Amino acid sequence: MSALANHAFAKMNGIGNEIVVVDLRDAPGAVTAADARAVASQLPYDQLMVLQPPRLAGTEAFVRIYNNDGSEAGACGNGMRCVVQRLFEATGGRAVTFETAAGLLNCWPGPSPELYTVDMGVPKFGWQDIPLAEEFRDTRYIELQIGPIDAPVLHSPSVVSMGNPHAIFWVDDVEAHDLARFGPLLENHPIFPERANITLAHIIDRDHITIRTWERGAGLTRACGSAACATAVAAARLKRANRIVRIMLPGGELSIEWRERDDHVLMTGPASFEYEGRFDPALFASVA
Repeated sequence: MSALANHAFAKMNGIGNEIVVVDLRDAPGAVTAADARAVASQLPYDQLMVLQPPRLAGTEAFVRIYNNDGSEAGACGNGMRCVVQRLFEATGGRAVTFETAAGLLNCWPGPSPELYTVDMGVPKFGWQDIPLAEEFRDTRYIELQIGPIDAPVLHSPSVVSMGNPHAIFWVDDVEAHDLARFGPLLENHPIFPERANITLAHIIDRDHITIRTWERGAGLTRACGSAACATAVAAARLKRANRIVRIMLPGGELSIEWRERDDHVLMTGPASFEYEGRFDPALFASVA
């Protein structure tokens, strides 16, 4: 039987990102891709955040992150804020470090109640680190387009890794393109061997950017924290935005700082609790 059967969960929300948090630190067990898909079939979510016992001294937990198609993600900024909110509410803590597949993430309360900051680490720009299927020496723009070669609908994205691969297409209006149509094509383009998060971004001014994202393994989403971080970094690399910006997403707003002294990306935003429940064991009866 699945480790999730009859286990408690918390349904959370990170500016429109639908998050489910499960704490398995006291009852460790393996969670499979099939388990994650079974949960999504009854409890729609963008990411499932599973806390496992810590593997490294000084960390609170090892967090495995599942997309709703059962695939695993290396990072989820909105999900991490939800985990932090849940933990701080229970313990009164003021700082915590988690381990994820993307590395260590330090988290702390934000500048006002209900705001939380996650240090998302250092972005990666090398084509092998993102990764891409072929060499591009300058990843501020790469050769990739959708539509006719002489009149592409989308073209020349910036690419960056924030623990997961991101492609950012610069547009005049993020609502003017059918992201639900183009997103799956671009997510699964051969240039991205591990697939990619696809973002449309409009730079309003040097302090404000609007985005919409098709999230790898989750689809069209109201919010993607790592995409907001990737967009902020990509815009700063192009010298089209400052290193501290406000990112407007369909579900809300995030503050992103690409810290100059160490190149770490800090994401600050809200997280909210919706309800608690327990997984029905019948949900996993057919899971092999």
